[in-house]
Amino acid sequence: MKIILFANTDWYLYNFRLPLAQTLQNKGHELLLLSPAGDYASRIQKAGIRWQAFGLSRSGVNPVREILAILRLAFLYRREKPDLVHHFTIKCVLYGSLAARLAGVKRIINAVTGMGYVFTRKNLFTFIMKPFVNLLYKIVLKNSRVIFQNQQDLDYFCGHHLVDTDRCTLIPSSGVDINKFKPTPYPNGDPLVVLPSRMLWDKGVGEYFEAATIIKRMGIKVRFALVGTPDKGNPSSIPESQLDSWANSGIVEIWGWVEDMVSVYQQASVVCLPSYREGLAKSLIEAAACGRALVASDIPGCREVVKDGVNGFLVPPKEPILLAEALEKIISNKEMRERMGVESRKITLRDFSVDKINTATILDYNN
Repeated sequence: MKIILFANTDWYLYNFRLPLAQTLQNKGHELLLLSPAGDYASRIQKAGIRWQAFGLSRSGVNPVREILAILRLAFLYRREKPDLVHHFTIKCVLYGSLAARLAGVKRIINAVTGMGYVFTRKNLFTFIMKPFVNLLYKIVLKNSRVIFQNQQDLDYFCGHHLVDTDRCTLIPSSGVDINKFKPTPYPNGDPLVVLPSRMLWDKGVGEYFEAATIIKRMGIKVRFALVGTPDKGNPSSIPESQLDSWANSGIVEIWGWVEDMVSVYQQASVVCLPSYREGLAKSLIEAAACGRALVASDIPGCREVVKDGVNGFLVPPKEPILLAEALEKIISNKEMRERMGVESRKITLRDFSVDKINTATILDYNN
């Protein structure tokens, strides 16, 4: 079977879907990974997977250019003649599904890995766009299978009749390599609280800084670090100037992009993600696999990983005072965070190993 995996960045394909591609190829399928060109394309190719560049603006709104993008994709699909296409991220789901229909592709799999900016932000633009996006989903998802990462997103799409229930599958996350991300003893010294994510307001980075400020003012010896970079293609991206200001405050350390995330989690005492909305937060799964205590927002995409009072704490989003209280509980109690870390590892082994997730995904290909 010939399969195309299409996403809006080569970074996403490499970091989230390379194990799936390798598993499929090892099973004898012919693979093509498709995305705009970036720094990770060479890594995909080095791993022995065929990759091809496809230009796509993540924030483009020019109707002529966007229609041409769909037609270019349809031409590519018609030329490659895949038996199955699997689309990731919102724009690829929408455009890929339309192109696949034009090209006569029989098997279309769409992964809803999060609701996106239109659903997480409340302003005039999103108010106007939300009904339009819903209508688009209803049109393009028809006759395709749809994989969701959390129950709430699945319920939203089915409840709004955007997709038929019998065409939905719940597969939590893209999985984590439990042999690569593994526990180590908690480090000595002052506790380190890490927020690993793209530097977006919607990830709760502002609330994290406020919570860190509260805790620092209490005189508690603790370090805070932001690990990640802004995403300039996202409307919620935090300006570099803001990150510089926070770094100069001495409240948080700005680590930027770190290639070896295992080492980050192993240095951490607590991993925090006060996000507004997630598909299913991979950073939390990776941190859990490394046996770390977690603090996250009580939202879809986080509560599937964080069990309140068991392997961490859940707090309402956009509440820095409550976030500070939850962090302080774990920071001040080494025995608690060690116990929570053990539970985090158990949850990962039970629910989120990459082998289990890939098996479920491939099974869905055959439904």
